[in-house]
Amino acid sequence: MTLRYDRHVRLAWLFALPLVAACACSGDGAPADAPGASCTAARPEASGEGTYYDATGAGNCSFAPSPGDLMVAAINQADYATAAWCGACVDVTGPNGTVKVRIVDRCPGCVKGDLDLSRQAFEKIATLSAGRVPITWRESSCDVSGPLAYHFKDGANAFWTAIQIRNHRYPIAKVEAQVNGAYANIARVDYNYFIQTSGLGPGPYALRVTDTRGHVIEDTGIALGDNVTRTGAAQFPSCP
Repeated sequence: MTLRYDRHVRLAWLFALPLVAACACSGDGAPADAPGASCTAARPEASGEGTYYDATGAGNCSFAPSPGDLMVAAINQADYATAAWCGACVDVTGPNGTVKVRIVDRCPGCVKGDLDLSRQAFEKIATLSAGRVPITWRESSCDVSGPLAYHFKDGANAFWTAIQIRNHRYPIAKVEAQVNGAYANIARVDYNYFIQTSGLGPGPYALRVTDTRGHVIEDTGIALGDNVTRTGAAQFPSCP
């Protein structure tokens, strides 16, 4: 499913009659935010051991600290896979319950399947005194509101362009930019930015973002910036 939005058209909609609403639809006609719209299968459940650390919300994924939201975790080195899980959410089940956490860091000392949770999250599934407990975890929809966000790294410019996707519902599979009329893939680096080392030009940009559930969002009019966040026009739909 591909959702296409033009930011300039969207601005025009904002000044349309109050009863007129824009509808972003999937290929089968379902609204873009309709649960189950064109979803591919989620990744299989994983298992390992859960531990905890003094998390701030920052880490290898290059997100800013989030003191108001510390339901976060670091994922093991093998599953980290060049930041593939950064910003995504998983439901973690331990001896005492289940908690949803957002992946913000990696745990180099953890083996495949392990998660290192914040203290606050670990307390939802076990007592802190347990220290290390068996867990299972699976991909989950992040409780986001509003559209995708595009964060340009400090130092980003027309000749070296680094973009991070934020506020996304599911893991990001790839990001592409329109170059000479065709979309070209932008490589992801280990610290969770999609970087075009030769630059994307002065912008504004047309970007295409694909999640791991098969949804695609195309955003146009994304202006270049240095350490700034631009708001997109759509969000990935929910899956069952």
